[in-house]
This record gives sequence, structure tokens and C-alpha cells, in this order.
Amino acid sequence: MKLGFFGVNAGVVSDPEAMAAVAITAEAAGWESVWTGEHLVASSPRRPPSPVPPNTHFVDQVASLAFLAARTQTLRLGTGIVILPQRNPVVLAKELASVDVLSGGRLEAGFGVGYVPDEFDAVGVPFSERGARTTEYIDALRALWRGDLSFSGRFTSWEGVESHPRPVSPSGPPIHVGGNSTATYRRAVLQADGWYGFATTLASTANALETIRRNLEMLDRPADRARIQVSVTPSEPVDRDLVHRYEDLGVDRLILVRDFRDTAGGPHPERAAAVRSFLADTPTTLGLD
Repeated sequence: MKLGFFGVNAGVVSDPEAMAAVAITAEAAGWESVWTGEHLVASSPRRPPSPVPPNTHFVDQVASLAFLAARTQTLRLGTGIVILPQRNPVVLAKELASVDVLSGGRLEAGFGVGYVPDEFDAVGVPFSERGARTTEYIDALRALWRGDLSFSGRFTSWEGVESHPRPVSPSGPPIHVGGNSTATYRRAVLQADGWYGFATTLASTANALETIRRNLEMLDRPADRARIQVSVTPSEPVDRDLVHRYEDLGVDRLILVRDFRDTAGGPHPERAAAVRSFLADTPTTLGLD
């Protein structure tokens, strides 16, 4: 079981000193990866379905991972997730390829559709188009990373251009899709290297993996894509028994949160110190050191 940590750019861990200290602690303790999250803006005053108070700090994911790449050597660096339809895919392809190169090929690229209408209004993207844009933008990212000189889509097109540097791997960084919709499970099979479930339970994970298996039977997964890697952030307290039960389901990576309240608000030195202690102790506690 791989062990990741979610929230290295948000809430109580959102100032430079805390971010660097958390990543360095995680690497020293044997964690496989750290993961960022995002909401470009937050509804103010807070209103459903926004999940965070409006004063919550989210340091930009690309900037955060480039910053942490310079302070670590082996730790994999994941976006968990970029709300893809809110981004220009040509610009994002350049940004993510640059992080991958600067980190020596350590990027894990996680993408999601988003679900807060206010955020889409703020960036001028129709909420109703978010699914279609996500599907197209994943194809566009891969095309730029491969070096395709042309691309023709509903939302983005180019002709006779290419973008460098390209990612370290010719196939690009691993792409993970997050979410629990029917369309997400199809994207996991047809377009992605992995699926990321957030705030899961054993039951919800089992249901998701069964749905993915049914899609694998019905759809033609590209021949160059390996088995789907499964990553989850459990909503329930994690102990050794729960690790084994997730392993039995076929989960490859647990991306843990010390306390979901840590991802809200702003920098908090005492709580950031508790996060570092959590990172130092958890691999041994779970028998994963």
C-alpha cells in the first residue's frame, strides 16, 4: 500500500515554512506522495455546495508543487485535484510539464470536474459544460505532451504548434480522475491511469470499484494504459485493520488527512505542528514503514 498525504497547500498548511516542513517530514518518514487541492475562489458568504469557509487559503497547486519539488528528492507530487474545466488546457499542459521536469518526473496529475457553480461563474465557464470540457481537455493535455502538432475540439484547437519542455515520461505524468459520477468512471477506463476517491468509506469504495470493473467489461480501454490505479482518502479513522481491508478491495494508495478541519481557514502553526507529528508517526502506526 502506498501512503500519500492530502492538503499540503491548504488551510493550516498554507504558508511557505509549514508547506516545506510538512513535505520534508513526509519524505523522511517514508511517505510516497503529497497531494494539493484547490478551489480557485470560495463562495462568500459560504453557501452550499461550497465545502469551505470563504477565508480558506489554497496556494496555487502548480506554484506549490514547484516550490516543494525544490525541497524534496523522492516524494511524488500530486494534484488532488485540479478542477480541469476551469483551466486553459494549453497553459495547464505547459505548467504541469514544467513541474514534472523540475521534479525529475515526480508529478501525479489528478483532475476533477468541479461542483460549485459560483466558482465557474467567476472564471466565465458555463457550469453545464464542465463534463464535456473535462473529457476534451484530458485529450488535449495528452496531445500536447505527445507533441501532436494539431488538435481540433469543441473548446480548444491548435494547428502547427508544439510545447516544450515535455514531461519526463513519453506518455506524460500519470493522470488520475476524481469523482463518483457515471462519467467519471468512464473517464477512468477510457482516459486515465487512475481513479481517486475522496472522503470514501469501504462500502463506497467497493461500489466504485465494481462500477469501474463493469465499465472495463463494456468499454475498450486503450492498449497503452496499464491497470487502473486506485487511490482513496478515507473519511473514517484509519488503523492497520482498515489498511488491510482497503488492500483487499484492490486499493493501491491511501491519501490521508490528519483532520479534515485542517484543510479550512488559514495558516495555524500549532495545527501545522500536529500535522508534522502525524506524518512522522503514521507509517509506523499503520505498519507501513
